[in-house]
Amino acid sequence: MFQKNKQLFIWIGALLLGGALGYLGLPWLNTVADFVATIYTRLFQFVAVPTIALAVVTTLSSLGSQAEAGKLFRKTISYTLLTTFAAGIVALLLYSWVAPGNLPAELFASAETSVASNTEQLSYLDHLISVIPNNIITPFAAGNVLSILLVAFGMGIALAKMPQTENRATLLRVIFGLQELLFTAIRGLIWALPLGIVAFAAQLSAQIEAGVVVGSLGKYVAVILSCNFLQIFVVLPLFLLACGLNPWRTFRAMTPAVLMALFTKSSAATLPVTIQSAEERLGAQPRVARFVLPICTTVNMNGCAAFILVTSLFVMQNGGVVIDLPTMLLWLLIAVFSAIGNAGVPMGCYFLTLSLMAGQGAPISIMGIILPIFTIIDMIETAENVWSDSCVCAIVNKEI
Repeated sequence: MFQKNKQLFIWIGALLLGGALGYLGLPWLNTVADFVATIYTRLFQFVAVPTIALAVVTTLSSLGSQAEAGKLFRKTISYTLLTTFAAGIVALLLYSWVAPGNLPAELFASAETSVASNTEQLSYLDHLISVIPNNIITPFAAGNVLSILLVAFGMGIALAKMPQTENRATLLRVIFGLQELLFTAIRGLIWALPLGIVAFAAQLSAQIEAGVVVGSLGKYVAVILSCNFLQIFVVLPLFLLACGLNPWRTFRAMTPAVLMALFTKSSAATLPVTIQSAEERLGAQPRVARFVLPICTTVNMNGCAAFILVTSLFVMQNGGVVIDLPTMLLWLLIAVFSAIGNAGVPMGCYFLTLSLMAGQGAPISIMGIILPIFTIIDMIETAENVWSDSCVCAIVNKEI
C-alpha cells in the first residue's frame, strides 16, 4: 500500500510539515519559504511553455488521420463545454438561493486604492486580439498560452500534411528528442517537489496566520466556495460515473496535479505534473494526454466561469443593476465564454472579471474588497480547473 502510493504520502507529509513551519511565524523562515516557492513556481512555468507546444505538435504530427485528430478535438471541446456550463449553472443556482446582500457604501471608497488604476486600458477585445501572434517569438516570450496553442496547432497540422521525406523524418526526430529531454527534466523537478510543497504550505500558513486571507464577505464567499466544492466533489464525479469511470481512482491518480495546482495557482505551471500523472498514474495514452491536457489548460476553466458569474452579478447588484432571470442567463453565457481562453496564470480570472466590470461601468472598487480574500479563492479554483482537465482527459481516453 505504501509503495503504491509512496509519492502521495510524501507529498501529504510535506504539506503538513510546511503548514506547521509557516504557523510558527518566524520571519526568516517565511522569507526562505517565499524564496523557495518562487523558484519552484518559476521552474514549472519555464517548462510549461515548451510542454504545451511540443505536446500538441508531436501528437498532431503522429495521429493516424485528420479524422482521428478531429475526433479527439471534438470530444475535448464537447466535454470542456459541458463541465464549464455545469459549473456556471451550479454557481447561478447557488447565487439565486443564497442571495448575497449589498455591501455598505462606505466600503467602496476604502477599497478604491486596491484596484488597478489603469482599468480603462483593460479590454477583453484586446485580450482576444493578443491571442493572434504577429511573430514566432512573442507568444513564447510572453507566455501567452492560447497563442502558443495556436502556433502548435498550425505546426502540428503542417507536419502531419508534409510529404514523407527525409527532411520531415529528421525534423520529427529532433522534435521528439526535445520532448524526451523535456520530460526527463520534468521528472527531476517532480522528484524534488516535496521541498517545494513544504515552501508553498509554509507560505500559505504564514499568510493565514498574519490575517492576509481572513475576513470574508460572508454570503458572497460562501457561494463561491460552495459552487467550487460542489463541482469538485459532486458534479465532476457524476460525469465520470456516467462515462463508466471510477471517480475515486481517477482523483487518487491525479492528486499530485491537483495539489500542485492548489499551491501554484496556475494550471499552466501545473501542466507538466498533470501530464505526468495522467500517463504514469492514471494510465492515459500519451497521444491523448499530450493532446487533451494542453487544450484543457487553456479553455477548460470551470472555477473561472463560476467566479466570473458570481462576482459579476454581485458587483453589478451593488451598482444598482436589477438581477433578474434574463440578466442571470445572459451573464451565464458571458461567464462561460469569457472563461474559455483566459490565461491559466495566478489571478487571471480576477483581472478578466475586473475588465468585464470596467466595461459595464459597474463599481469596480468592490473588486478591491474581494482582493484580500482572492488568494484562497484562486487556489481552490485552480485545483478545480486541473481536476476538471483530468476528468476530461480520463473520459476522452476511455472513449477514443
